[in-house]
Amino acid sequence: MRILPKRRGAAVAAAVVVAMIALSGCSAEQTVDIDVPAQVDGPLPADTTSQLEAAVSSAMTAAGASGAIVGVWAPWSGSWVTGLGTQSLGGSEPVSADMTFRAADVTRAMTCDVLFRVAAEGTVSLDDKVTTYVSAVPELSSVSLRQLCDGTSGIGSYAPQLQALWMSNPDRVWNPRELAGYGLAERDESQPGSAFRDSDAAYLLLGLALERAKNESIQSLIDEYVAQPLQLPATRLPDGAAAAPGDGAVLDGHWSVPDAAGAWNCTDPLDITVMSSSVGGADSGAVTDIADLGRYAQALASGALTPDGSARFDSPLPVAADQPSWLTTGGGAYQAGSLIGQYGSIPGYITAAFADPATGMSVAVVLNNSGANQAIGAWLAWELASIASKAPAASGQTAPQAGLPWTAQQWHDQIAANAICAPPAA
Repeated sequence: MRILPKRRGAAVAAAVVVAMIALSGCSAEQTVDIDVPAQVDGPLPADTTSQLEAAVSSAMTAAGASGAIVGVWAPWSGSWVTGLGTQSLGGSEPVSADMTFRAADVTRAMTCDVLFRVAAEGTVSLDDKVTTYVSAVPELSSVSLRQLCDGTSGIGSYAPQLQALWMSNPDRVWNPRELAGYGLAERDESQPGSAFRDSDAAYLLLGLALERAKNESIQSLIDEYVAQPLQLPATRLPDGAAAAPGDGAVLDGHWSVPDAAGAWNCTDPLDITVMSSSVGGADSGAVTDIADLGRYAQALASGALTPDGSARFDSPLPVAADQPSWLTTGGGAYQAGSLIGQYGSIPGYITAAFADPATGMSVAVVLNNSGANQAIGAWLAWELASIASKAPAASGQTAPQAGLPWTAQQWHDQIAANAICAPPAA
């Protein structure tokens, strides 16, 4: 929680505090603790890591990904953080765990973090209407900021309509209002708040509203309210200039597409590492690395950034009628059994991050080909979580009871059934 300065106090004491802050380069306001069990310092058992690696390798093949970066943290047992594969199909440059990549829809949860913290400060109310802050959208006069975050605004999505343009011109900088307009054109006229509908446009509009309310860019707001408090050095929302997802070593991103006959390009996918993050913005434009992503998942699940009394995850809604009852959504995140997190894709990457607030178990994954069903990221994370949840306890530790409502094999089979690329012939 933010520590607010007292209104009155001795001037000398205040001066000392300011001097201490200046010397340290960090203040209590910038750091937030994550209340999960302490992580055992050591690797997961070899049998567990071999199962994890096999699961990731199979998912890479199914998605046509040449590389993946994975982090699995089981506080009672150990951790497994690694890069697998190569930067390109048939290439020789190995993927390493320190590479940065695009966080995709995990950005949604970060934008909602900003909303809840700004609301706790009193700058906005969760029930404020979108039109209070965003002009020229009269059709949203009954939609609240919280409904944008919850995915219950009825607004549609822009990404399916623009993929061809993104592939042909990845350097183009998009205005978020223009992108959101495509989603507004697909708006469902049902009562706001009544049902969940996946909407990238909603988070762009939420980002615009927060910018107007705070008179700051959404880039600086995510840095101020998310990256700095959680000490996520690799996490940021870039500006619109076309660039790779980071200044150092980056995971190359690819995009397989089907031809006119429906056959997928699984041998030479489009390299789309360098592009404008404006295609995602406050919805899916953030960049990160696997260590930051795993830590962020723990913070999200445990409510580290969510002010007391916000009831962010207290009233989740079903994702869809054809989805299992244990999969719900609210507050810019999904609740999958005991796990809370986010998943999705942005050109070049499929990303997912989930954590269990009780056990602290956290799973973060990225595949470097966005052509396949973006749910493969979630399915892989859930498969890995099932494997990790059964990891034996390290010396002096106690393993929690496994309580996930699925098996690893269930998601392994689901990924295989949605493969766009087959394994190479023996």
